[in-house]
Amino acid sequence: MYNKMAKKNIPSAAIIIIGNEILSGRTKDLNSSYLAQKLLHLGISINEIRVVRDDKSQIITTLNSLRKKYTYVFTSGGIGPTHDDITADSVAEAFGVTLPISEEAKKILASHYPRGENDLNEARLRMARIPTGASMIENSISKAPGFQIENVFVLAGVPKIFQVMVNFVLRKLDSADPIISKTIKIDKPEGEIAEKLEKVALEFPDVSIGSYPFKHNGKIGTNLVIMHRNMKIIRQVVSQISKI
Repeated sequence: MYNKMAKKNIPSAAIIIIGNEILSGRTKDLNSSYLAQKLLHLGISINEIRVVRDDKSQIITTLNSLRKKYTYVFTSGGIGPTHDDITADSVAEAFGVTLPISEEAKKILASHYPRGENDLNEARLRMARIPTGASMIENSISKAPGFQIENVFVLAGVPKIFQVMVNFVLRKLDSADPIISKTIKIDKPEGEIAEKLEKVALEFPDVSIGSYPFKHNGKIGTNLVIMHRNMKIIRQVVSQISKI
């Protein structure tokens, strides 16, 4: 990858994927790619994606580091009813606030079950805990809410629920000019074009130019992905690359 897009006055974001099941390979992470695409459309620059264990100290350390560096931090996973769902506990501790059962969240959660609050056992009530000072993030599928506290958005790990929560959150975010992406296919291997490509990258320091080799039907080539907020500049880069 050559260069990085300019960051002046551009909202930035980091994503934390939480769960042993991701790190063990048992479950594929679909959520970061979904969120990244949505944020790019809003012009929000995604600077980091981290995957962490179901470990309170690791979650807290990671969260405290990222929330100080970026405009927004999004977490995925760990807000269900079981013993290893510790994201809410970790976030509350990171912010130094309590984690009470929210009466509003309790009512919303009860609406999902046939017998209402009578079906809310101790495990299910864990999903009604909201850190003091946080606001709820709507979940129209299973009703168990996520929450926002300051610049941190805590979302579910189940992809369908995660996507519903993301779509609820997007309208709350500051945006910038959308990041435009253009892919150019070059029928040459990276080694042949690297030197000339670097010269183009130096000529356009605010443009992100990603180089990705491929092999198709025995032929080796390179896909170049050009990203910027200005289509005119992207066209200029494409024009230079066409001469490689």
